[in-house]
Formats: sequence, C-alpha cells, structure tokens
Amino acid sequence: MDSYAGWSLVPTALVVVVALWLHRPAIALISGVVLGLAMIEPTALVGNFAALTTSTLQDETVVWVIVVCGLMGSLIFLLIRTGAATAFANRLAEHANSRERSLLVTWLLGLMIFIDDYLNAIAISASMKKVTDRFGVSRSMLSYVVDSTAAPVCVIVPISTWAVFFAALLEESGAAPSGKGLALYVTAIPYMFYAWIAMFLVPLVVLGKLPLWGAMRRAEEAAAEGCLVLTPIAEIEEQHHERTDLWAFLLPLAALIGFSWWFDIDLLKGVMLTLALTIPYLVARKMITLRGALDACMEGFKMMMAPLAIVFCAFMFKSVNDQLGLSPYIIDSVMPLMTPLLLPLIVFLTMAAICFATGSSWGVFAIAIPIVMPLGEAMGVPAPLLIGALLSASSFGSHACFYSDSTALVAQSAGCGVMEHALSQLPYALLAGCLACLAFVLVGL
Repeated sequence: MDSYAGWSLVPTALVVVVALWLHRPAIALISGVVLGLAMIEPTALVGNFAALTTSTLQDETVVWVIVVCGLMGSLIFLLIRTGAATAFANRLAEHANSRERSLLVTWLLGLMIFIDDYLNAIAISASMKKVTDRFGVSRSMLSYVVDSTAAPVCVIVPISTWAVFFAALLEESGAAPSGKGLALYVTAIPYMFYAWIAMFLVPLVVLGKLPLWGAMRRAEEAAAEGCLVLTPIAEIEEQHHERTDLWAFLLPLAALIGFSWWFDIDLLKGVMLTLALTIPYLVARKMITLRGALDACMEGFKMMMAPLAIVFCAFMFKSVNDQLGLSPYIIDSVMPLMTPLLLPLIVFLTMAAICFATGSSWGVFAIAIPIVMPLGEAMGVPAPLLIGALLSASSFGSHACFYSDSTALVAQSAGCGVMEHALSQLPYALLAGCLACLAFVLVGL
C-alpha cells in the first residue's frame, strides 16, 4: 500500500465541504471517491471507478445491508399501509398525551428494542412519527431521539448484533481467548462512556433541561408554526380497515425480535421469516389482499433505496480511504502522544475521527484492535477500558457521521432529510463526545 500521508485526509475534507454545501451526502461521497481514485491512479480513473462499484456490489456486507434494510422497509411499509402502525400510534397516544411524553415514550421504546440498530432506527421512527406529529414535534427532533438510542443502546446491551460482532472480532484478533470474547466485552460496558452519555442526554433535551441549538432550534420553531417537515418527504398512503387493531402491529414486531434472537441475533433470517408469516396473517384477517401485500412489500423495498444509496457510496468511500491508508496514517500520527494516562482518551478521539471520516462504525476496528490492545497491555492499561474507548468511538461514528448507515436510515424512516437530521443532532453528539473525553481523562487519572 502506498503511503499518502496527510494527503489521505483531502478526500474526506472534500466530502464534508460538499455535503455542507449541497446537502446531498451521496453526491459528496461520490466526489470524495472520485478525488481519492484520481490521487491513486489518475490515468485509470474511469476503469478503477467501475471496478470499485462492481467490487462493492459483490461485498457480502454490502449485500447483507441492502437485503436486510430493503426487507425491513417492506415490513414497515406493509404495517403502515394496512393501518397497523396507526393503530399502534393511537394506543400510544392515549398515554403519550403531551409533547414531552410522546418523545419520552419514543426514547423508552428505543431502549427496549436493542437487538439491532437497523431494527431500532426503522421500526421506531416509522411507528412514532404519527404520535409526535400530533404534538407538533419536528421530524428532526424525532430523528435525534431515535438515533440517540439506535447504536448507543446496541453497544451497551450484550445481546445485540454489535456485541456479537465485536466479541467475535476480539477473539479473532487474539485480544480474548476463544469463546471468551463476549465475557471480555461485558466487562467493558461500564466504560462505554459515549453510549451512556448520548442516551441519557435525550431526556434532558426533551424536558428542556438542555437548550435547543442551531438547526434543531430552527426545526422546532418551524414545527410550532405547523411545518413538521423541512424537506418534502413522500408519506405512505394508508388503507384503513375495521379489522385493523393493535395486534396487527405488535405481533409482527415481536416476531421480528423473537426470530432474530432465535437465530443467534441474525436480523436477515429474522426479517425474512417475519415477512413470510406476516403477509398470510394480514391477508387471512382481510386487512389487505395478497396482491396488495406483495405490492406494498415492493414499494417498501424501493422506499429504502435512497438511504441505501448513501450507505453504498459510504462503503465505496471507505474502500478508497483504505487504499489511501487513512486509518494507519492517523493511528501512526498519534502513536507518539500515547501514554498510560492518555491512552484511553487518544484511542477514543482517534477512532472517533476515523469512524466519522470513513462512515464505518465496524470495519476500521479490524485494523485498530491488533494495534491498540497489545499497546495497552504493554502500558498496563486495563483491556476493558480500551474496549470501552473503542466502542464509544464506534457509537459516536454511527451517531454523528452524516453519511453513516444509521443516520440515513433514521432520517428516511422518520420522514426527515438526511442533512437536516445530521446537522440538528450534531451539537448534542459533540456534547456527548466532549463529556466522554472528560470521563476518559478522569478514569485515566
């Protein structure tokens, strides 16, 4: 791999500038990809771009994300089209009878659905927006509340896709003995400061204990005047039926969680089996015709294409950054600064920056763990503390990056523009990040 040193940061800087300028994350990512490929081999730009597109489409992780999110979109679209989501919203509205309560209920649901951040982001956003709409809550605020429990709660709860992945990564890297990865992961949960702080800042924002800043304040002011959505979003047409009730929503959601858990936290198998049972269930209850259900599934899959396009471009951008050597460069640059007291803080800041730059909350840790863990052992820094710093950085990347998969999916499901959501929640993500830095400093002392 060629070393591009500080030049490896230039494509990321371009992505940030273009995204803030155009408010089009996909276009911003493509511009970064093109610039990166031009830096690598300018004479073969077109061929390399085509090859990168093809290889990304063949990546197993990319295919998994597209299929899972597409099928999740099918399920949610089906539940909205039949009026099942509205029935759920109506029942919740009986208890969530104020602006603050509607958002607190959203937050509590986010804490309860911890199996996977995709499930959390899509299901809660889609089901709660009708409840929060009744009380003049902006879609930006709804997106922030949901996103603040999507990745953070999945990091903290050890029976989630995040825990399964990182436990396996700890074993593969040699940081934990075979079969002991999850046990080591559990010991690190108290040190996942960013996730804890991000989750518990939400009630403070909802109850007015923390002020509204910037884009969030403008979105809430617009919502108070009747403009709930700042960016036009197509809403799903519902077909209400007298047979529709609360169970039409709860049973498919419970099945999705239960099946995913049954198949060792495999969301793909869970959503496939849930759809296979939900369609006949809704048809048998005469809430929708078979043709209507299949059409709804196709429309739901297509609905997810916009955020998935951003995710796809983010994977391409990560591949380019890997070729430029961005992650090793940043890690090597901060190595001289590492001391036993500062190591957890530097690990958090470095990996948070890499996660934000690459839009990847998982992939970069295959590089970082084999470097960070032996370094920590040599310096006498407890392994759980370092793992907590790494997972804090990962959840920050998922939460703060405007082209991360979680950000895009939450925005789409809540009916909010991606950049509107990203910019409105960024001050609170940065606040949580600063408080996490303070926590790592205090623990280091």
